[in-house]
Amino acid sequence: MIRPARAADHRALQEIERRAGERFRVIGMPEIADDEPYAEEELAAAELLLVATDDAGDAVGYAMASLVDDHAHLDQLSVAPDQGGRGLGTALIDAVVDWARTRGDAEVTLTTFRDVPFNAPLYAKRGFTVLDEAQWTAGLRAVVAREAAHGLDVTQRVVMRRPVQ
Repeated sequence: MIRPARAADHRALQEIERRAGERFRVIGMPEIADDEPYAEEELAAAELLLVATDDAGDAVGYAMASLVDDHAHLDQLSVAPDQGGRGLGTALIDAVVDWARTRGDAEVTLTTFRDVPFNAPLYAKRGFTVLDEAQWTAGLRAVVAREAAHGLDVTQRVVMRRPVQ
């Protein structure tokens, strides 16, 4: 089930993000695995914060979206590793796309790692395409600049978009 997050979910979402981040350690990117999850204040301030729950109602994944250039931008997608392969990530992406459609947005954008199998290739299978840098808006450039200031190697990252139909 996908539902809006509640304040009581925030700590569980942070733990999901930490656990999901461990996949980066396995592929030789420990600095990403060691990065702190979003703070509770950041989660509370999100334009959209959705939770995927298991049959018991416990949080097992989440998506966080904001507005960039007045359209939906997927900031974070995390699914607990033991819940992978069950379609939860896809369901969360679809819910963000539905939110964007309801808003009247033409697209959903995101930034992600180009060559990490569970990043850009996963999003490509779900309808996202890479935007050439010449197509980046001022808002997307600001997102990439914030990521660089946070220490991410932007040469390893891509900006992607998915039309909302």
